Amino acid sequence: MKMSLIIAAAFFVLGCTSSTYSGKDSSLTSFQASRLDAILAAQPEKTKARFQYRHPRETLEFFGIAPGMTVVEALPGGGWYSKILIPYLGSEGMLIGADYSQAMYPKFGFFTDEQLKAKETWVRDWTAEASGWSSGDAATVRAFAFGAMPADLAGTADAVLFIRALHNLHRFENDGGFLTAALADAYRVLKFGGIVGIVQHRAPENTSAASTTGSRGYLKTSDLMAFMEKAGFEYVDASEINANPKDQATESEVVWRLPPTLFTSR
Repeated sequence: MKMSLIIAAAFFVLGCTSSTYSGKDSSLTSFQASRLDAILAAQPEKTKARFQYRHPRETLEFFGIAPGMTVVEALPGGGWYSKILIPYLGSEGMLIGADYSQAMYPKFGFFTDEQLKAKETWVRDWTAEASGWSSGDAATVRAFAFGAMPADLAGTADAVLFIRALHNLHRFENDGGFLTAALADAYRVLKFGGIVGIVQHRAPENTSAASTTGSRGYLKTSDLMAFMEKAGFEYVDASEINANPKDQATESEVVWRLPPTLFTSR
């Protein structure tokens, strides 16, 4: 099975489909558009304040996400995108949260023993929490950790979304193969012709390798493309939907210096 990529950018975005792929129609139908617009309008003001930067409508449209799909969302966290996707996918759809491997978390060096212990029950805990984020016409929710994907999920997903979720996998690739394992799960979980959508802070191609390991939040497109192609994916398309011309990082800067975090990198 051969699959393909889509990229939407710097933030950039990548996606995947079969080798027989003959074109991508990412435009929403009037029903899909009105449904998504209503869900976005119902989000809390704190969430809507980020729309001007994250462009969720345009991003999901570019990826071709539609009601009834099964979608894997990597590193869903507190549910910024999940709370949009669960009602949008609807009762015929499914959202599957995918967390980092438990073995990766100690490598960050700042998680407490209690936080690391909680990761042992993340799949159960996140599923229970996310199931309460929407009611009525809402997607079924499941979860797994990369490297431990249940066999019954293989070949079930229409799309896998890595939204600001790849830099740490890349960061620890040489100390556990975590990016390789995550991409292998993405390949296995997808149906033939499925899409991988990636949104990630983009480093200029002339940035040093030492500054683009992922520890600063940035990855080079060429590095990521190499990993995706090695995993069996093919490039499909790219978009500048989320490109930020103000994000001109130097070799020493971290992405979290930008709003809303405003950490200093000096």
